[in-house]
Amino acid sequence: MSTYLLIGVAVILVVFMFINSRRNRKRQAEQRAKIVPGIEVMTNFGLFGKLLSIDELTNVAEVETTPGTIIRVHRQTITKAVDPVEGGESDAPRSVEEAMERANREQAEKEAAEKIDAQAPEYGERVDDDPITKATTPAKRAPRTAKKTEE
Repeated sequence: MSTYLLIGVAVILVVFMFINSRRNRKRQAEQRAKIVPGIEVMTNFGLFGKLLSIDELTNVAEVETTPGTIIRVHRQTITKAVDPVEGGESDAPRSVEEAMERANREQAEKEAAEKIDAQAPEYGERVDDDPITKATTPAKRAPRTAKKTEE
């Protein structure tokens, strides 16, 4: 019985391996179909640029990183086509002034939070106007006087 179980598990693993390899080949084919001259691409070492041409015989691709700067790389180093970011979804600042405004606003918020934290009592420190400690401490009684005994 256990022999049949082991054979069944092995068959299931082999089937999953075939399914995964087909899925990976399909995904790679889709990625290769997207990489055509004129599109923004990224290389496997993190370089972004516009793909100018691909030579199939020598496996050389020409990528323009900045206007006038063309580099030649192996075709397999181009890993993916970069999708253009739509204008409304990007959170990046559009100008230096906007970036400085954001930085100043974040710094002011940070300073305000630090000021509030500085005013907060330390752990274990008693605060006289704390409503919790007032409710939990017993009311002060008048000092006891010694009983007078009849002598």
